[in-house]
Amino acid sequence: MRRVASAVGITPMALYRHYPNRDGLLNALADVGFVELSEKLASVRLTGGIEEQLLKILDVFLDHAFEKPRLFTLMFLTKREGARQYPEDFRARRSPTANVSADVIARAMETGNFRKDDVWEIVFETGALMQGLVMLYLGGRVAMPPESFRAFCHRSLGRYLNGIRS
Repeated sequence: MRRVASAVGITPMALYRHYPNRDGLLNALADVGFVELSEKLASVRLTGGIEEQLLKILDVFLDHAFEKPRLFTLMFLTKREGARQYPEDFRARRSPTANVSADVIARAMETGNFRKDDVWEIVFETGALMQGLVMLYLGGRVAMPPESFRAFCHRSLGRYLNGIRS
């Protein structure tokens, strides 16, 4: 906390007035990251076919991960108090970032593009697949430039979607 206070030019006590501890500060940073990501998702025009819409959503997540890798890791990998948990928080639509995908997948099921199934399980599975790939990439386990990795993620999502098409 002292290093953070020094880096932003305030006293540690001023920082403690706003955040009770390191975890409180990290929670606030993650919350800001989710607000940013939600705003980016809300600005995307979801047109085209189902797969094209899901790829647009994926690209927003990838852009966020590439632009702010440490924040992305904090948001999706770091255990923290108040983080949304599957299944209850997702089924209650408390995740603005997951709701976007859920709406597209639900429409795909309603229109017969995807087999009828549990929308939230599919949202969580596809999210886990993509976030897992991103974490491996950010951890230096994938030797590809960003655009090649993006293309790999697109193909991976396509393979998954092929398994749930009707």
